Amino acid sequence: MNSEKASCSCGQLVLRYNDTITKTSICHCHACQKRTGSAFGVQVRLKKEKVLIEGNATKFDRPTDEGDHVHFYFCPSCGATVYWEIDDLPDSIIAPAGAFENHDLPSPTFSVYEDHMLSWVVLPSTITEHMD
Repeated sequence: MNSEKASCSCGQLVLRYNDTITKTSICHCHACQKRTGSAFGVQVRLKKEKVLIEGNATKFDRPTDEGDHVHFYFCPSCGATVYWEIDDLPDSIIAPAGAFENHDLPSPTFSVYEDHMLSWVVLPSTITEHMD
């Protein structure tokens, strides 16, 4: 079993995951584009019972396109998002791949909101699941 660490830019907010990361995905929704300032977000899904959060977080809630709610937690000092929760996934915590110290994470296998994908984005060959 691995132990993974993700943190904000200043290091005040830390997520520790005491298991192996097995699922990485790409999201092309407009909210992820705005949150990351990029063409898409890359994130990992974690088992909630294996996550430990250290430090202070500010919470931002927003509805999803499906009418669910997502709760983002970011550092009040540097503003970096470290994790989020989705009401429809009560046993999971999602974290941005770039927040992890380990940059040898699994390649993404799932791509969502492809109807918002920028025309020049080329998906990796590891993507086996697609959602518009």
